[in-house]
Amino acid sequence: MLELGRAGERGAARREVPVLRDGEPVGRLRSTDFWREASVAVVEDREWVLGRRKGGVLAGRWATEPEDAARFTARQVSAWRGTWRVEVDGTAVDVVPASWWKGTYRFTAGERAVAESGSTGGWSPRPTLTADDDLPLDVQVLLLWLVLVLQRRTYGTAVAVAAGGAAAAGGS
Repeated sequence: MLELGRAGERGAARREVPVLRDGEPVGRLRSTDFWREASVAVVEDREWVLGRRKGGVLAGRWATEPEDAARFTARQVSAWRGTWRVEVDGTAVDVVPASWWKGTYRFTAGERAVAESGSTGGWSPRPTLTADDDLPLDVQVLLLWLVLVLQRRTYGTAVAVAAGGAAAAGGS
């Protein structure tokens, strides 16, 4: 199981979050632009540049590739159902909510479940990902980043709705 650690711990820089497998660091995530959902993921000796592109597509490329390259893409299929389609080096993975209440997702390739997200729990829950062993570590880290982005979006929507409701209740 992969999980996000706390910023600055386990060999990560002050503004980096370690990606842990069974408590041991296997990568790092660094947010470079919160509003553009841009991040850098470092897995082993490879650096990924991740972020949102035109049309709301989330994309990732190796840092050594041109800016228009995309080895990883995630497109929302249905806003109503909350489903996404991820493509990583030609392999399609469908993402569906496993639990709206918990903010978890199930990842399937064809009819086969390849991963499922979870949470560490507690006051500051952090996303986790349990994946098949045959899923490459890079792909697992990218899916964990996607879960983080989707959870931030969900949390941001909930805060906006609550603030809007509070403003409406307090108005005239």
